[in-house]
Amino acid sequence: MATMAIGHEAGRFEHERPAATAGKSRNSSIAQRNRELFEAQRARRRGPTPEMFFAKHIDNTRLVKADDPQRRRDMRMFTAVMTMFFVLTMVYVWQHFHAIKLGYDIETSKQQVEQLREDNRELQLQDAQLSEPGRIDHIAKELGLDEPLPGQVVRQDATRSTAPALAEAQTKTATLNMN
Repeated sequence: MATMAIGHEAGRFEHERPAATAGKSRNSSIAQRNRELFEAQRARRRGPTPEMFFAKHIDNTRLVKADDPQRRRDMRMFTAVMTMFFVLTMVYVWQHFHAIKLGYDIETSKQQVEQLREDNRELQLQDAQLSEPGRIDHIAKELGLDEPLPGQVVRQDATRSTAPALAEAQTKTATLNMN
């Protein structure tokens, strides 16, 4: 009987439209119809009996959790195991990243060595070009230098000691003769 009453009310909502909504805009009439359908569905879901809710106030402030030594031991063991796992993982990660960094450092060093070798080759070529006797003679002639006259070049004898040679002062008469 209650089901029939709910079904009868639902039929009234589906087929009838109140006269008051006829004058309102289309959007408000659709919103009103949706509200009516929702209320009808909610009434059908509930059934013939109304729902009652009661609030129950519980005071747990006086309760104290009992100490469980087995759980405490288990938690300490779990913490120790997880700490060891974390430490081992961090050591592995550190080694991995350190190996990667060393690889980059080695590659950088190899590139620097290769660059230094190339610079050394260029400097050796430049030294060979600059110390070429023909080039030196050509530059000397452009600057107005001549080949040394006999007596201008003083060579040390091989029989003398290997001690460094000291400069000798010339007499004034020798310098006047040369001018």
